[in-house]
Amino acid sequence: MARLTGKVALITGAAGGQGTAEAELFVREGAAVVLTDIDAAAGEGLARRLEGQGSQALFLRQDVADEGSWKEVVAAALARFGKLHILVNNAGTIARQGIIDTTVEAWNRTLAVNLTGPMLGMKHCAPAIRDSGGGSIINISSTAGLTAHDDAAYTASKWGLRGLTKTAVLQFSQWNIRVNSIHPALIADTSFSRAGGEAFAHAARVAIPLQRHGTPTECADLVLFLASDEASFISGAEIAIDGGYIAAGIASLRNRVRDDFAAGRR
Repeated sequence: MARLTGKVALITGAAGGQGTAEAELFVREGAAVVLTDIDAAAGEGLARRLEGQGSQALFLRQDVADEGSWKEVVAAALARFGKLHILVNNAGTIARQGIIDTTVEAWNRTLAVNLTGPMLGMKHCAPAIRDSGGGSIINISSTAGLTAHDDAAYTASKWGLRGLTKTAVLQFSQWNIRVNSIHPALIADTSFSRAGGEAFAHAARVAIPLQRHGTPTECADLVLFLASDEASFISGAEIAIDGGYIAAGIASLRNRVRDDFAAGRR
């Protein structure tokens, strides 16, 4: 039996990158999926493609920062599928502004999407998951939620999401809902990786001990595991999916600098 047979999953930010990889993997594992994004054209195209392959998929345009849209999405999901078991808070944005350069508009929008959005998602989805017998919530944070990052608003939002996940564990465990956060490093073939430019992508790769970027599929595999019953005793975890960056990135860079210095490559 597929790992998500009979499950219904809601994935935000599903129109590209990690969200699309998660949707494709979830339906292969037997789930029906509710897909949301602000990019209606790409989202509708994904839903049509998945349905054309025999899967159950519903796309709804959604701004995750808008509470009214959350109410509409949950109502539509229940009207279509009658239940909800999994929420993946995947939608995100980044301003790429340091503290001095951050505008209030960019700060507010980043926190609205990256932190208020997941809060609203849990607020409105958790009761539906409870009433469906329980399930799993996966919040997509970042290595920027575990260490420093140049973008002030993005860093604050991802640290906030890490903490919000812990509060959700405290409040939703009695409803048989597990809540975890994952913390990817730079993931190739996503809008985030492309927007940073070649220099940023190169620097990020060099700082990762495995010396490569992650892939959307690798993130989707982790999200699938946390959504499945195989992770039935995992809640409140914060899992870095980063090629060793948080654990050993600094030491790895130091060792390479040491070796270059010793070899006269200064």
